[in-house]
Amino acid sequence: MRRDASALAVCGGSVELVASGGLITAIGDSSGDVTSNGPVLDATGCHVIPGFIDLQVNGAVGVDLTTEPNRVDEVAEFLLRCGVTSFQPTIISSVASQTWMAIDVLGRWNRERRPGSTRARSLGVHLEGPFLQQSRRGAHPLQNVRPPSVDEVEAWVGAAAVSMMTLAPESPGAIDVIHTLVAHGIVVSAGHTDMTAHDLDTATRAGLSGATHLFNAMGPMSARAPGPAGAVLDSGSLVAGLIADGVHVDPSMVRLAWRALGPDRIALVTDAIAATGLGDGRYVVGDTEVVVRGAQARTIDGVLAGSVMQYDAALRNLIAMTGCTIAEASSAASSTPARWMRRDDIGRLAVGARADLVLLDDQLEVVATVIDGRLAYDPHVRLQSKS
Repeated sequence: MRRDASALAVCGGSVELVASGGLITAIGDSSGDVTSNGPVLDATGCHVIPGFIDLQVNGAVGVDLTTEPNRVDEVAEFLLRCGVTSFQPTIISSVASQTWMAIDVLGRWNRERRPGSTRARSLGVHLEGPFLQQSRRGAHPLQNVRPPSVDEVEAWVGAAAVSMMTLAPESPGAIDVIHTLVAHGIVVSAGHTDMTAHDLDTATRAGLSGATHLFNAMGPMSARAPGPAGAVLDSGSLVAGLIADGVHVDPSMVRLAWRALGPDRIALVTDAIAATGLGDGRYVVGDTEVVVRGAQARTIDGVLAGSVMQYDAALRNLIAMTGCTIAEASSAASSTPARWMRRDDIGRLAVGARADLVLLDDQLEVVATVIDGRLAYDPHVRLQSKS
């Protein structure tokens, strides 16, 4: 097969491949079957897996995407350091004008992104709210949480920038909203909810396909009332986002979810906020002030308000908590979120897929990140040219 001289070859890891034109064009094993006349990324001693996909990113490096969507470039650049090649900028419950402004800005940024960019790509805007259960709103401002409205949704979907919406399925009018969203190709997830198993079944038949940050901002699970989490665990097809930072979900509950759902139905998310990548201090998530100390981000009232975890840490935590393999954790970090978003071009190492890769060392720390076949993050300068 003739290959472009500029094609990037990744050699020396468990997988050897060539990327050209932003796509994977050839794959071989570590025996050296794959060759290229272009630059070579030395993956010796590394695990080569698909780039991570984070479906819930509120912000990072001091940027809150709800209030400062014009700074999304800074977040997208930072995410490559964490191995993330695709993400959903996440907007929390806000007044309608603020939500619309964020959708517009983030949508234009996404449309202007060109292949070969050295920033993580957006899969579209994740609207986390405002149609949530008030009693389970978490850090979402009470004044911004409101009943589901088809009219409001139709105004948003017209921008063709929204890819996912989190809502409480039990709210009056929610099923009509789910039908509207699904008709526009938008993924619907249950979250910040007190839904019953019956509510979830009704919503699933309307097109809802998953749950946002399983166990968090949900009613309790008990012997005679499974609650939202129990209903999700009992479902046969739903995907569940999971924050494996050791703060939001106890390791024993992570193991429970893993045994019930496995790598094909758990999608690791960070729920990262503006403090991610920085240190302790005061930050904002939308209109809410947040205090960060150590690994915890809480409102002034002590309510958890997103995480400060980087995505590569989520992968390491999942393996440590469950004893799963790197391959299984990789599925929860890439192929499962990709499938949930109905994207078969990302999240897998296959000829014809986007050449999005992350190289991890033996400690599962990020060594390099490749997006669209270009080396985008490489602190160790492992790129060489072939003569």
